[in-house]
Amino acid sequence: MTGRLTTLRKGGRSAARAFFLGVCALGLATMAQGTWIPVKAQVAQLLLARAFVASLAEHRPVKPWPWADTAPAARVTVARLGVSDVVLSGGSGQAMAFGPTELRGNDRVTILAAHRDTHFAFIRDLRANDEVVVERIDGTRQRYRVTGFQTVRWNRFAIPGDPPRQLLALATCHPFGATGRGPLRRVAWAEAI
Repeated sequence: MTGRLTTLRKGGRSAARAFFLGVCALGLATMAQGTWIPVKAQVAQLLLARAFVASLAEHRPVKPWPWADTAPAARVTVARLGVSDVVLSGGSGQAMAFGPTELRGNDRVTILAAHRDTHFAFIRDLRANDEVVVERIDGTRQRYRVTGFQTVRWNRFAIPGDPPRQLLALATCHPFGATGRGPLRRVAWAEAI
């Protein structure tokens, strides 16, 4: 009987240990999944920075990796906040996973969009009168001054028809810190200076 109890105890300890290790593995997998997107976004920016430099030198889009379906279009910088990110062409969800993207605007309005928890998290700290610089791969640089903010539903975002100056809209999901998709967008508007 004593041998049988010892066997049961060992089996119970083994089961408890296996359960504990399984819970630990599940916890690690959950943490890894939670850090995957921010890590991917930062690593991609290193590759995108190299592609931006090459695109700037060649004055044409250079893909950051061979299978990429996007290429650098510009770099957006906010010196006060220490922000400098490569902007990708084509506003697809796949491109936005790697950095800010340029959406269609008009001749007088440039629209840049990115995720609130990665590249455009800085919009939370942006203030009126901050300077934003957009450097294009053709070598042109445009400076903008932030003039105001707007929170709108995604389907109510409107581009001004004929603004007197060149405008820049930096758009991201809102509210900051929320999880999942929501209908609101936070837009920082800036005028060319």
